[in-house]
Amino acid sequence: MKALQEEILQRGIVLSDGVLKVDSFLNHAIDPNLMTKIGEEFAHRFKDEGITKIITIESSGIAPALMTSIQLQSDLVFARKRKSLTMLDQLYTAKVYSFTKQQYSEISISKEFLQPSDNVLIIDDFLANGQAALGLIDIVKQAGATVAGLGIVIEKSFQPGREMLEKEGYRIESLARIASLSDGKVTFTSKKERVTQ
Repeated sequence: MKALQEEILQRGIVLSDGVLKVDSFLNHAIDPNLMTKIGEEFAHRFKDEGITKIITIESSGIAPALMTSIQLQSDLVFARKRKSLTMLDQLYTAKVYSFTKQQYSEISISKEFLQPSDNVLIIDDFLANGQAALGLIDIVKQAGATVAGLGIVIEKSFQPGREMLEKEGYRIESLARIASLSDGKVTFTSKKERVTQ
């Protein structure tokens, strides 16, 4: 997705060979115009899948997931990282390791919000090692629902997440695929083009 690639090149900051900071438009401050385009693109790619529910993890996945849910007219549920007093024991839970935070967290979705009849689209801000995606897939399986696919805003293709998920048979649609963050530069890969900052 060209608009997203341009934002990454202009506003993304490479912190190391494995970490890209995009908090100016995706996971701290939100660019609503870009999020609208992201939602439209995901909806276009999954429009024929009969999506009934979109799930993500708080908080960085919420903006792109919300914009996608508006376009697809699908319900949106986000997995909570911390249980509040209002979340009782009727939960689907999974443990997820965060590479950037270097810690495990337990994510939860209330059983009332995910049904066996749901055809689920998982949306997330990043795909790197695939741990968040696996946690959400686990929750969907616990509910007896179906995973229609995964929509990823930014994929770090040099890490093993995509390969692991594709081996399990999951469809992955990434809007920006990064081949490398070496030497402080962002290099994208796609079927048609290769763009370097």
